[in-house]
Amino acid sequence: MKKLLGLIVNLFLFTSITPAQSQAPVKTDTAKITAPSTNQTEQFRNNDSAFRKLNLTHSITADQLDSTELALKSCTFEPGANAMIMQDLGVFIFGGSKIGLTRYRRIKIFNDEGKSAANIKIEYNNRFGAEHILAIVAQTINIVNGKLVRTRLDSTLIYNQHTNKQKDAIIFTMPNVKAGSLIEYSYVWVRDASWNLPDWDFQNELPTKNSEVNVLLANRYINLTQLTFTNKPFKIDSITSIFNGYGHMWSMEDVPSSKDEPYMRSANDELQRISFIVKSTQGFYLVQNIADSWNSVGVQLAGDKEFYKPFEQNISDADDIISKAKALKTNDEKIEYLFNQVKNAMRVDVENTNWFSKDGIRSAWKKKVANAAEINMVLCHLLNLCDVNAYPLLVSTRDNGLIYNNFPNIYQVNKIVAYVPVDSTKNYVLDASDKYGFYNQKPYELLNSAGICIDRKDNKYYTVYIKADEPSRKRITIDAEINPDGTLNGTALINCNSYEKSAFMAMHKMLDEEKYKEFLTGDDNNLKIDSLIFENADVDSLPLLQTIKFKFNLSVTDNNYIYFSPNIFSQLKDNPFINKSRASDIDFGSKILYSIAGKFKIPAGYKSYILPPSLTIVTPGKSITFQRAVFEQDGYIMSRYVISYSKAVYSKTDYPYLFMFYKKMYEMLNEQIVLKKS
Repeated sequence: MKKLLGLIVNLFLFTSITPAQSQAPVKTDTAKITAPSTNQTEQFRNNDSAFRKLNLTHSITADQLDSTELALKSCTFEPGANAMIMQDLGVFIFGGSKIGLTRYRRIKIFNDEGKSAANIKIEYNNRFGAEHILAIVAQTINIVNGKLVRTRLDSTLIYNQHTNKQKDAIIFTMPNVKAGSLIEYSYVWVRDASWNLPDWDFQNELPTKNSEVNVLLANRYINLTQLTFTNKPFKIDSITSIFNGYGHMWSMEDVPSSKDEPYMRSANDELQRISFIVKSTQGFYLVQNIADSWNSVGVQLAGDKEFYKPFEQNISDADDIISKAKALKTNDEKIEYLFNQVKNAMRVDVENTNWFSKDGIRSAWKKKVANAAEINMVLCHLLNLCDVNAYPLLVSTRDNGLIYNNFPNIYQVNKIVAYVPVDSTKNYVLDASDKYGFYNQKPYELLNSAGICIDRKDNKYYTVYIKADEPSRKRITIDAEINPDGTLNGTALINCNSYEKSAFMAMHKMLDEEKYKEFLTGDDNNLKIDSLIFENADVDSLPLLQTIKFKFNLSVTDNNYIYFSPNIFSQLKDNPFINKSRASDIDFGSKILYSIAGKFKIPAGYKSYILPPSLTIVTPGKSITFQRAVFEQDGYIMSRYVISYSKAVYSKTDYPYLFMFYKKMYEMLNEQIVLKKS
């Protein structure tokens, strides 16, 4: 390993002076794949001395190859895996002008389903040509008639994929892959100097036998700090001797594959990984704080004209809007009016995911098409003109991962929204780029994370925790008549607010009318919707009302018994927590209050035979309560189910009792009422 590290140091110093990939990747249409140009193909094939050095270093020779890897039939610590990463080795070098990473991976394919692991995609940032992928080397190893057979990747089959305005990818498929193959590939990633390194993920979509990362500092005056996310100990956690000890090595063994679990906030939050940032640098007599706190990050942004100048422009053709807003009596009315004006007037450029602006808000307002940051900074500008103090709030969306108070990583930010503080207990977080959001509702994709307020006027830069103020409510009321032929006809009213309202509106917009009805019925072919009426969809302050006329074919046995459950139109049919173990925290977004009330007329000639008992179950600590009441009254079956959550986020350590609670709750939700012919 020391020899390898020394070679990597020399390679990095070489590429810092003369990058082998000297020209930008080929520009292509969005989401399309193209072959590289002749020039670039030659670079991938030759890559000067960089390719040749990696070629000699990373190629496995017969005496280096562990024969047990080729004979391996399954993953010992995750038996059902179709493939496994045997080695994932990385070396970061933080130099004076560049950051470099060399990475080597070896993957074992266990069966035909695991062959998809041979489709390799290496993403990099395409903005300003700051990042490059160099020196790709790859081969497949098989045993044929007792002999090792190596198949090299043809460099002409390495392609560029243009993903969006920020990301490109190098993609290739390993050759001659079959069950039992070993595949290996290596590459060098280089970025022009910045104040962070990419995360190193010990955990991946495949189980990993061994993952190791080395971070080497070419400058002893760089103060690098890291945040670790692990649930098992490191095999190695020590200072390296390379660069006179200015580096560190971490490694882990037998890391299970990542899991996609219900109510995960983000897969990024749950991966076992290390995140790095440069906290400060030190010269001869001066220490420069780079990211020792969010305040210092804010100070740097506030002093960066390229960041704030495009957001401080005046906009034209808004005098009428401003005049109407100023005529409103309260700030709440102004916020609601301006939020909806901007939300309805502007459209998001879905390809432009930058959280800063190049052309400024004047151009964005004129075009009425912009990125989310520009849309929300237009809103900030209009609010301030109407005497409502509004500030940019730097945030990270749900799928992008959490922002941590104690780890000021500006590279975690991927969006700007508008922040309006009212007092110590009330504030608005406004995202006018969300077509299904409301002015009085914190954006769902930002809940339970922090944002950084940028107040240049008073020179204040601080974190704001974003959480829902009120529970999300959904109330279903059913009034129906059961017929002797085993059909149920009636009306259901779904009354919902907050995030439930947003979710229904988004789903209704995405689906056509018939597909939306299928969504409401849970794809139950026995439940048919005859008519559907929407009310209050465009009024932020009122709940969404959906009035449904329906017919339900119930289960009938021997013409003597009718079975049914009052749990209709709730989307609470299938228990999401069926696995006995869990690796991630549970994030419901907000507190929740659900209720299902039913009134079912008993048909002539029938009587109630089995009524589920009325009872209440609670979790330890009583943070979740489920109540059920079922009884007969004046010829009707009356039912009421209420589910109440008093908090939004649960630790994975809470999962054992949540698992048992949900199992019991769903049994009770779906328990049948039985009517018997008199």
